[in-house]
Amino acid sequence: MQLALGYFLIFAARVLDMSMATIRLLLLVRGKRFQAAVIGFFEVLIYILALNMVVNNLDNIFNLLVYSLGFAAGNYVGSYVEEKMALGHATVQVIPKEKDEDMAAELRKLGYGVTVVTGSGREGPRRILIITIKRKSLPELMRVIDELDRDSFVTVMDTQFIHGGFWEKKAK
Repeated sequence: MQLALGYFLIFAARVLDMSMATIRLLLLVRGKRFQAAVIGFFEVLIYILALNMVVNNLDNIFNLLVYSLGFAAGNYVGSYVEEKMALGHATVQVIPKEKDEDMAAELRKLGYGVTVVTGSGREGPRRILIITIKRKSLPELMRVIDELDRDSFVTVMDTQFIHGGFWEKKAK
């Protein structure tokens, strides 16, 4: 029983510290240094405790296997948690399949800030709609785009910094 509890603690500690590492790195990329530092403190504390349990029993191959499995699972769990947290903003570019003049107006009616530029595609001039949103709003925007033009070409990019434009007007 004590052996099984040890395996569970090693596994759980690795899942937790790797999940924290994933979130910490994403916070750093988004410029949230203080939050990343706090998470990093606890991440390393948990990591050292788990590593200590393994290093003190290097003759037990199951400790190594559980440690490695916890590492792998922690990467998966961390990315899942971050996806659900949906921190930050995204910029969505939409190129409607049809030369749809109404899509930008419909999106604006729903409260989205839309910038329209003209690009040159294989079939001639194309409208490109650029929309910057909170990442949490992405599933809803994608649903709306599908309703308006299911065949649109859509790209989503992580947005690092926002200044001015629709965001400031909306806040005032």
